[in-house]
Amino acid sequence: MKKWFEPLSTAWVGLVTHKLRSFLTILGIVIGVAAVISLMSIGRGAEARIISNIESMGSDLITIRPGAVTFGGVRSATGGAATLTMEDAEAIAEQVTYISAVAPSYSSSLQTVVGGENMNSQVTGVTPEYMQVNNLELANGTFFSEADYQRGMKVAVLGSNVKDTLFGDTDPIGQQMRMGNIIVRVIGVLESKGAMWGSPDDAIFIPLTAMQQTVAQPRTIQGERVVSSISLTVSDEEQTGYVVAEITSLLRTHHQLGPLDDDDFNVMSMEELASTLSEAIGTMTLLLGAIAAISLLVGGIGVMNIMLVSVLERTREIGIRKALGARERDIWGQFLIEAAFLTFTGGIIGVIVGWVVSYLISSTGLLTTVVSADIVILAVSVSVGIGLFFGFYPAWNASRLNPIEALRSE
Repeated sequence: MKKWFEPLSTAWVGLVTHKLRSFLTILGIVIGVAAVISLMSIGRGAEARIISNIESMGSDLITIRPGAVTFGGVRSATGGAATLTMEDAEAIAEQVTYISAVAPSYSSSLQTVVGGENMNSQVTGVTPEYMQVNNLELANGTFFSEADYQRGMKVAVLGSNVKDTLFGDTDPIGQQMRMGNIIVRVIGVLESKGAMWGSPDDAIFIPLTAMQQTVAQPRTIQGERVVSSISLTVSDEEQTGYVVAEITSLLRTHHQLGPLDDDDFNVMSMEELASTLSEAIGTMTLLLGAIAAISLLVGGIGVMNIMLVSVLERTREIGIRKALGARERDIWGQFLIEAAFLTFTGGIIGVIVGWVVSYLISSTGLLTTVVSADIVILAVSVSVGIGLFFGFYPAWNASRLNPIEALRSE
């Protein structure tokens, strides 16, 4: 047992003897580890927040949007073509299996006025199934019914941000507002979904039939009713891939696309979107960690410099130890243990500092941070590895000293 603890105690004495030097060496590692943990926690937090927002929309959700078309040799921008129709939505509902609900929608930007307040709003005409398909919840009031939809009633459900802008603290239920050239009555307010792309918080929803009758009813050359998007939910998430393939095949047939023609629509499942974003943000997180790791590398070079100075200062001590029978591996082990101890201590303190910094960043509410076990293990392991790597040469140099020449040194 003694032979295991003796190198540790010898290394400890060497470090304690030069407190300031040891402290400065540890400080470099602390800064490096803290930077790695805090930056990677920001990346992980961003990933967790985005994935959470996507999942709040429903992991069984599939969204179909217009693609791009080529006309006269010129290809339009993705999403800019009027290629989706109500007839597409009806065909999908009738012919594709494992689908529980289909909700086509059409959006238009309209100036909305309530008293002295006004804003340019995204007004979306939807079917009654839209609320279920997009996993929306009401904070107040109701969503329009099938009867309202069939009769084309001029009723509206507001996103939370729209409600706050137009009505403030006033209860909007039952009140009227002007959208473009029509007057609608507010019947409901949605729960906030938070900041996200295409958030319903910034939208106003009315029956699609009312939208087509009073605002816009664009049609294709064949006379089919154009919609902006089609949302649907699958009844069995394991069949998502099959459903996407069936929808793609059906729409290509319905749009009369040839074998060599590109799709004029985009089918995106939330599962696929979450996977794509997770992969992209994971790459960004690794990049942040790599940038922060540069400071760890600098700290490692500092360890090597300090250990080389330590070898020079303790040349006589090394000579005495070798004269008393210490082997090269004993000297080598002593200095290597010192380097590893410095970096390990710096790694532990750096983890604490990095966690505190991440907590403070998260507490501001501006960013979400997540400190996971793998980040901590990675940071500490890298710091110890750097200590061993950069401590090897000074340790090897010390073990190779000639005892007679070492004893002569002052």
